[in-house]
Amino acid sequence: MDDVATRPFIPYAPKPRIKPLSQLDQLYVLARNPIESWTQAHFTLPVIAGPSLVGNVVVVNQPEFVRQFLVDNADNYRKDALQQRVLAAGTREGAGVGLLSAEGDLWKRTRRTLAPSFTPRRVATFAPVMRDRAQARVERWLKRRRGAILEIDREMTGVTYDILSATLFSDALAEDAEGFERELMRLLDVIGRVHPFDVLDLPKWVPRIGQQQARSSRKWFEAAIGRLVERRLAQGGEMPNDLLTALLNARDPETGAGLDEAEVAANLFTFIAAGHETTARALGWTLYLLSQSPEWLARCEKEADAAPDDPGQWLETMPAIRAAFEESMRLYPPVPMMSRVAIGDDRFGETEVARGSIVVAAPWLIHRHRSLWDNPDAYMPERFMPERREAIDRFAYLPFGAGPRVCIGAVFAMQEAVIVLANILRRVRLEHVGEAPRPVHRITLRPEGRLTMRMRPR
Repeated sequence: MDDVATRPFIPYAPKPRIKPLSQLDQLYVLARNPIESWTQAHFTLPVIAGPSLVGNVVVVNQPEFVRQFLVDNADNYRKDALQQRVLAAGTREGAGVGLLSAEGDLWKRTRRTLAPSFTPRRVATFAPVMRDRAQARVERWLKRRRGAILEIDREMTGVTYDILSATLFSDALAEDAEGFERELMRLLDVIGRVHPFDVLDLPKWVPRIGQQQARSSRKWFEAAIGRLVERRLAQGGEMPNDLLTALLNARDPETGAGLDEAEVAANLFTFIAAGHETTARALGWTLYLLSQSPEWLARCEKEADAAPDDPGQWLETMPAIRAAFEESMRLYPPVPMMSRVAIGDDRFGETEVARGSIVVAAPWLIHRHRSLWDNPDAYMPERFMPERREAIDRFAYLPFGAGPRVCIGAVFAMQEAVIVLANILRRVRLEHVGEAPRPVHRITLRPEGRLTMRMRPR
């Protein structure tokens, strides 16, 4: 089939700066929206190194260097202090550490323990539930008046939460879905901000804006997760076969050790937060981009209309919808930046990396890099159709990261996304209303303000 959309849609993105920011301006921009700090050189050069507020920073864009950083020499890098300080806003001192923040042997043990819950075979069994929850969400929309305005980012947060609760927690989260969503959004907004005091490494006792809000939401989550675990343990031998039970019964295949109560709670929060926030944001961006791309919208609707009965086949039989989603994650990567600190010397080509340097691989840059993509700022799902997909370098496209720390739920997220999109596209048409959304970098890449769309039945 010929390529569609001869004049592809180019969504809003912050204009790259001509020259680097001053240190004072860096503090302001990092706190407001870090993706506004990048310069034109970051989108054109393979490596950029130089001093910053957090020390020497090396930004790698060339796929071979990204591979070296995330795979070949991954043991030389660990999460840097600034990243740990930002993530720590969501945890209290002495709390357990989840997969997202864990390092070293703890990370390896936790990863081995959780891996069986996310095998492709296991994830495939979730497809009917994913379809049912997506259908239920669309049915609620259709009960509203024709032309109703939806806050589509909130709706995607809701449907991914419904799916997470049903598939990984056997609906154990459903009792207070609104409470979970409310407190999660408050907490993620605080966690995702790069506070100037964290950049300057001021003591923890120096108050940060939003700290009290984060503390309140954190306490709410700790209590809710505590009750969740207590109820599950009280079920004894009748516990369902889901992620929560897997966490409680988990044993490291190498050592036989299980997770302690604090580690169980930390990983529960990790999957509740990261497990649906990233996919929800990517779904919202996809629906917006399709609303601006009539040819691709029609193509995806046609594919959704012809969906086979078995939703477990949808990921492999809907290449256009999958491509539309993958291209949206290129333009709006769920995690726009990954950073690590070098624990030993290294080099990327002619660029020396001294021990203690911060090395950055930023999907926001790599996915829009002028040397890696044609028309990089345009929405062109045809890049990801099967006949072209293999031409994309593995380390030029990083929506789920790469290497040992690649997202454990990548297959789950891809299957969920295609099933949710297909259910929406076959029943309703969404039209964006309001100003063009502006991406803001918190933990994920979210729209500034609300992403509103008018809904009409097809």
